[in-house]
Amino acid sequence: MANPGTPDNPLRVAVIGSGPAAFYATVDLLKDGGPEARVDMFDRLPTPFGLVRAGVAPDHPKIKNVIKIYEKAAANPNFRFFGNVTVGSDISHADLARSYHAVIYGVGAQTDRHMGIPGEDLPGSHPATAFVAWYNAHPDFADEQFNLDVERAVIIGNGNVAMDVARMLSVSREQISKTDVADHAIEPLTSSSLKEVLVVGRRGPAQAAFTNPELLELPELTVADVHVDPAEAALDELSQRQLDEGLLDKTRRRNVEILQEYAAAASSGRDKRISLRFLLSPEEIRGNGRVEEIVLARNELYRDGDGQIRARETGEHETVPCGLVLRSIGYRGVPIEGVPFDEWKGTIPNDRGMVLNTESQEHIPGLYAVGWIKRGPSGVIGTNKRDAQETVAILLDELAEGRLPEPEEPNRDALDALIAERVPDLVTYAGWQAIDAAEVAAGEPQGRPRVKFATWDGLVGASRG
Repeated sequence: MANPGTPDNPLRVAVIGSGPAAFYATVDLLKDGGPEARVDMFDRLPTPFGLVRAGVAPDHPKIKNVIKIYEKAAANPNFRFFGNVTVGSDISHADLARSYHAVIYGVGAQTDRHMGIPGEDLPGSHPATAFVAWYNAHPDFADEQFNLDVERAVIIGNGNVAMDVARMLSVSREQISKTDVADHAIEPLTSSSLKEVLVVGRRGPAQAAFTNPELLELPELTVADVHVDPAEAALDELSQRQLDEGLLDKTRRRNVEILQEYAAAASSGRDKRISLRFLLSPEEIRGNGRVEEIVLARNELYRDGDGQIRARETGEHETVPCGLVLRSIGYRGVPIEGVPFDEWKGTIPNDRGMVLNTESQEHIPGLYAVGWIKRGPSGVIGTNKRDAQETVAILLDELAEGRLPEPEEPNRDALDALIAERVPDLVTYAGWQAIDAAEVAAGEPQGRPRVKFATWDGLVGASRG
């Protein structure tokens, strides 16, 4: 048989996941001038696009325009979508390895990291991932309960997800009712009794991870004043030296400027307040049967043996009454049976996307990773484009050098029959288009981009429309 990548023997690739990294890999595999390729994409959800659909905040609709690039790739006749299929249970990695020359995992970081403090499991303490998924109509979280009838919420972490959550806790009905936010979230978000949202970072303003637009838009997209304590906006000696010597990147330099502008600004007297706090770490969550207060430890910065600026406790503590705690301190992948996994990093071990055997550290032929499951939860949507290009370039080099394994069952029919047997509620790309059309039609009378189906039954039912 001819080498893979020809019309007689197309390169067959399975892409697991359908978020930005997975779709960018698909775009590169199917681009004109490349080898003849067939790409089958698998996702456990009935809907594609990953965090673009289920993670981007509803008040940031322009970010979702990137979906147009993915839709163009999905329109290629050599692309197929298998939604509502879980790799690891419905079909195994071994099933895929028998049917494809290459398998690319782009499943993201599906779970959150824990703080590891007493009281973390009290009712009222949640991962930010669950809250974000709830207001974005992820079907796994439609029945989650968040008590927003409290006066103060505390968000642990100061990245962009923390900013998203702070905004969503401080929106007006007018602001949110014209977005694609989950229907079930509109009333709780806009009628809550919240007066203050504290966003807590363990290091200082110069180390905050949020980007400038997310910081600047807080007063514009919320009904809250933004408050920064002038003492906490002032840089410590180490951070000031970094700033003076030009060692802070452009984003962090601008963050410092914005935060110090907030610290100097007078209150505009809005009903709510978003307070950005620094040099504090959570030490304990307390309450009688549910969250009532959180103990925060005051930190100072120091330089470790590798020259990195880190935080350590000073022995001072602050107790803050609150009724809701949302942790946003990072995410990690989950293992898939038959695929190597690094428990410490929460990623698939790899070298530039080539998956490695955990014992021999040798590349496993035909097995690759992209996105957060490859590099960890860092970067923005565009970061995944370069990430996917790196992985696909190596895959195509190995194709050219004849190092990809030949599948035992190259005929599509065998795998299709297996999936049909195990997944009677399979959702194809045409099924997704039916969901999409129904959601858009439901949103049109309300002046909204769409009204999302928030349950598994609703999504699968709409896919048959």
